[in-house]
Amino acid sequence: MPPKKKAVKSAITFKKAKFEVLSSKVAYDGPLFRVLREEVQEPGNKTVSRDIIRHNGSVVILAVLDSTKRDPLIVMERQYRHAAGQYLWEIPAGKMDEGEERLAAAKRELIEETGYRAKKWTRLVRYFASPGFLGEWMQIFLAEELTAGEAAPEEDELLEVVLVPLSEILNKIDEGKILDGKTLVAVQLYARLRAKKKLR
Repeated sequence: MPPKKKAVKSAITFKKAKFEVLSSKVAYDGPLFRVLREEVQEPGNKTVSRDIIRHNGSVVILAVLDSTKRDPLIVMERQYRHAAGQYLWEIPAGKMDEGEERLAAAKRELIEETGYRAKKWTRLVRYFASPGFLGEWMQIFLAEELTAGEAAPEEDELLEVVLVPLSEILNKIDEGKILDGKTLVAVQLYARLRAKKKLR
């Protein structure tokens, strides 16, 4: 008989952070986000100055056509991102309006950017994109059972929308050609869950 494996204690633990904001002032207030300059007493009683970007929050949509197929099609967008100085391939996403529920925002953004509507919605995961200075977290939704319609992007959005096989996106990720963080997180998690048969 093979020897019994010893249980390995996880090195990952989850503790609530104890901190105190000693002072906070608005350094910049724009239409999309605010920048706060804060003096904070962080865990370990260390007092530091932090510049934090605050934002209403964002939703991300992994829209999948024919999810029952072996190699389903994913709704992808190509758009110019000035902060990155280049065109990026991404999955649909967008900011939430003040007071808007996340699922309602996801449904609205999918229609506006791509014209697609989905009958089935599943929360996949949420994550912080850049927690060193950005307070925003992003909720990723899986959208399935799609029907096509007419897109209505915002005035400053110039989007090329295409359907791309999951396998092709994974290959482009391996080649270092997909650089958008939300797309990397969503597509690879989706592929892993499909492989484990946790998603159909």
